[in-house]
Amino acid sequence: MVTEWLNMKKIKSSLLAHVAVFALATPAAFAAPSGATASLSVYDAKFDEKIRKELVTLPYFGVFDNLAFRRDGSTVTLYGQVIRPTTRSAAESRVVRLKGVERVINRIEVLPLSRFDDDIRVRAYRAVFGTSSLYRYAMSANPSVHIIVNRGRITLEGVVANRMDAQLAYIAARGVHGAFAVTNNLRVENADRDRRMS
Repeated sequence: MVTEWLNMKKIKSSLLAHVAVFALATPAAFAAPSGATASLSVYDAKFDEKIRKELVTLPYFGVFDNLAFRRDGSTVTLYGQVIRPTTRSAAESRVVRLKGVERVINRIEVLPLSRFDDDIRVRAYRAVFGTSSLYRYAMSANPSVHIIVNRGRITLEGVVANRMDAQLAYIAARGVHGAFAVTNNLRVENADRDRRMS
């Protein structure tokens, strides 16, 4: 009777061990690139977040720069405009060091040196962030609103909390003396929620 009980206990333990091994192995199988669904999209989102973090923490990345990227497998293409050539090269070297990145295509444009554009940058900064409800977008180390000036033309890039803020920023930029044109590429953080509220 005791022997039977011990044998039964061994069989149960063995069965539980096999079930545990199968349970641990299953998520790894779903996370593999060939079985691509939920686990892979979570992995992609985390990988994209790593790239984004590398870009926004560049030493001289600021309110007058705009960086974006597209990833196709292990190839990352960098886009945007910067005022310093060092920011362009630093963005590439940061991203290429990431594990999983095999190739970086650098399409970041270095904006031309121009005292005229520098003056417009200063005026646009004061106009946009001097607006009472918009100053908060300039408070963080990595502002969510970026002002790109190229040959007298202003482009607003980034993310704001609502459509009203996007409109206010556009109106403020349009009032900047010396600017030839203003393009508003600001995106609303929760566009669907914003539409429902209006």
